Amino acid sequence: MSCCYVLNCSGLGTSQIQDFCSSYDSWSECTGKVQEQEQLSTPMVWIGLYVAAASLVCSLAMAADAFLGFRNRKLWFPCRFFTHNATSLTLLAVATKLPLDLSTSMPSKTDQLAKLCSAVFMCTMMGSFMPSLGTMDNKDLLVNVTALGILVVTMVVNVIIQLYTGAISEPVYIEYPVVMALMFILLVTIIFSALTVPVCKAILELKYSEMHKIASNEEEPEQNGKFNVDKLKADVVKYWMMAETGSSQFLMANSATCAASGAICLIATLTLVEVETRAYLWGERHPTGNPEYPFSDYSYATTVILAIQSIGVLVGTIPPALRWFTASTFEFSKRGNNIYREIFKVETYWVQRLVDWKESPLAFKIGGLKCRKFLQGTKSLILNMGIRVQKFIVGASKLLQLVPMFFITLVLSCCYYCKWLERKVLQKVSASSINTDLELSRYALKLEGDEELPRGILIDISNNANRLIQRSKEKQPKKLMDLLRKSSCFTGVAEFHSNKILSLHSEEPHSCWSLSLVRLTSIAVALPKIDNNAVNQLLCSVSEGLFYVNIIEKSLDTCGDLGKIRNALDVVWVEVQLYRQWLGKDVRKMSLEGKSSKETLQQLADIAKNSVMEYRKELNCSLEENPLHWPVKVIAANSMYRISETLLPNCQGSDSKTGEKLFEQLSVVIADIIGACLTNLPRVISMKCYCGAIEKREKSIRLAARLLGQTEDVLKILQQCQLPSLDSDRVAHIGKSSTSTKQMNPLDSDQVALVDESSASTLRFPLDLNSSDGKNTPSCGSGELLIAVEQEA
Repeated sequence: MSCCYVLNCSGLGTSQIQDFCSSYDSWSECTGKVQEQEQLSTPMVWIGLYVAAASLVCSLAMAADAFLGFRNRKLWFPCRFFTHNATSLTLLAVATKLPLDLSTSMPSKTDQLAKLCSAVFMCTMMGSFMPSLGTMDNKDLLVNVTALGILVVTMVVNVIIQLYTGAISEPVYIEYPVVMALMFILLVTIIFSALTVPVCKAILELKYSEMHKIASNEEEPEQNGKFNVDKLKADVVKYWMMAETGSSQFLMANSATCAASGAICLIATLTLVEVETRAYLWGERHPTGNPEYPFSDYSYATTVILAIQSIGVLVGTIPPALRWFTASTFEFSKRGNNIYREIFKVETYWVQRLVDWKESPLAFKIGGLKCRKFLQGTKSLILNMGIRVQKFIVGASKLLQLVPMFFITLVLSCCYYCKWLERKVLQKVSASSINTDLELSRYALKLEGDEELPRGILIDISNNANRLIQRSKEKQPKKLMDLLRKSSCFTGVAEFHSNKILSLHSEEPHSCWSLSLVRLTSIAVALPKIDNNAVNQLLCSVSEGLFYVNIIEKSLDTCGDLGKIRNALDVVWVEVQLYRQWLGKDVRKMSLEGKSSKETLQQLADIAKNSVMEYRKELNCSLEENPLHWPVKVIAANSMYRISETLLPNCQGSDSKTGEKLFEQLSVVIADIIGACLTNLPRVISMKCYCGAIEKREKSIRLAARLLGQTEDVLKILQQCQLPSLDSDRVAHIGKSSTSTKQMNPLDSDQVALVDESSASTLRFPLDLNSSDGKNTPSCGSGELLIAVEQEA
């Protein structure tokens, strides 16, 4: 009985195949086995290319983080694209398949180098995403670190098996154990660094709250309803400093353990460079290293993997290595010559979590007193060992920071000498700049034992805020500003209100700023004989305004009652802006039918009324349910009915003149409503500056900076239209609907002042808005703009 062997014939010549096949009964039987082997090995090439694709994605993500770090001058390189999560761990497992493969023979030099490169690539990725540990909560930390530990331990065990069986050979036999040891040290460092994250977050939260109270107490109250744009910008930079220095990624990236991971990654990269240099420059010239060793079943895919992962290692090592040098520079600038005396000092927060676990009782009770005493003692013994290991890791990590000190000393000496020459040439230093840096340093958050941040880091952080504000200025809503210049300081709203028009329901449903804008814009689009360019200009202006109106509504709608309405209004606005439709009716077609403005308004009112009545008929009720639960189209229809009926008495005289006049009046009212809403922008920006959740803090302050940059000129326009004698709590007081009827008259801008509902003489403007907080801040809901009229004595 003959035995059949599966032959890996890739790279073998015909004579070699013939020699192998001489043991078979016939040449046809041998060639059949060869063809079968080729068919079985074909998918391996595609698997290798899949590994190369995963490696490319990881490399691009690390390169993007490195690019953003250099661009924003954040040399601690926060993780944005390549973070420690389920996605990155999955890509990591795919990209490191070669060292985990125990079944495929990979004898060639390229195969062996590709295996080693994958292991180094994993070390690089572990060091690259280490700062992202600070963004996780306790559950995510446990899950992700455990998953990473399983992957690393699996790789280490597989490599040990391959070393023992001889599957790993020259030219990487010596370097592989070194890389595996570095990988295991990285894993232990990540595990013990993760233990400090909850404690450090709690400390930063406390310091952030304390600094927020100090900053709030230092703020000067606004006078006469005026807001200072420069002061608002200073507040944004101030809170930007607090958010950046209080960021968990900033803390983790500048920690001793993260700096040590950069040194480990650099050593692993240098090991790979040494092996590849030795293999390709001083090794065999044959493509596979030895003619007797063919390519593996992965074929040319191993070459692609080796090339991509080698580039990924070089690019991905840059952020961890620079974190190492940056942290060393940071420590040197903080402590100076005292660094050698304090290098082995371990701060309390490093071991606080382990100490708390040690002192806490067992969560369960098993057996008798002796058993519980034994378990408690065992737990204390294990945690004492963990505390010692943690202190050793921190001490060793700080010791690694001394390595670049010689180079840092030379570089800093050159920098100080250049600055000394610059002062000699300029003969002066900007006092305002120094004062600004000293002022901002007060808002830099620090942990126990940390000194003041270096002046260069403070300057970079504040410059990042100013650069974002300046870049946002390039995206200012110019068409919206043109519309706001038509505003009559809210007085135009009074011309379009009539208490004689009753709602289709006894209880007015909730509404919001955006609904008022959408319904008025729809009416303006439907008016006949209006220039198409003017309509498009209005639509673009309102679209730009709705972007900021929605931000204000979401920020000030603390109860969240109007979220459903806002989401549905987005759909309604798309119909109005793109298709010129309202409630399924083509409003632009109405304007082209040759009807008069009065007929168009009457048609809109009828459509709105019919929509409400059909809804009542379908439910066989009288709309006694909560108006908040109405469909948005029913709310919009009810609102459209009232405003259309209110505008009908204004449609008199020549139709063309009436249409143009009404369009201009509607444009003024729309500008008034947007302007009244945007007066809340300073408050919203201030709200975005402060964010309680540490994970969302940086995103929130960036939004505040972008809002300030985009709306700086808008705020200046609103300052010119600001109503006189307003305090910060009465920027645009929107009270709840009043059952009393007030007399309506147009007002001059110098006769207007916002007051409470209890004022004796008030006017009601139908803005359909509501106050969302206790400070009379307008945001949403059905309500009225209350305006006091000065009475003559």
